[in-house]
Amino acid sequence: MVSAENDRFMRIAEVTRITALSRNTIYKRMREGTFPKQVRLGPNSVAWLQSDISAWMTSVMPDKPEAS
Repeated sequence: MVSAENDRFMRIAEVTRITALSRNTIYKRMREGTFPKQVRLGPNSVAWLQSDISAWMTSVMPDKPEAS
């Protein structure tokens, strides 16, 4: 998990690369409420918090079976 002091903004290209979701899927899931909302940085600029993306990834990962 990313701590508040180490949090950073991620642009759409990085979010798509890390999550393996397409741009369209990300925006669709945002509308559905199943993906973190973006943060407006300026009039023509948005980004996502790394902590929000990390938390989302953790929430959708299936439980890993215990190693033998």
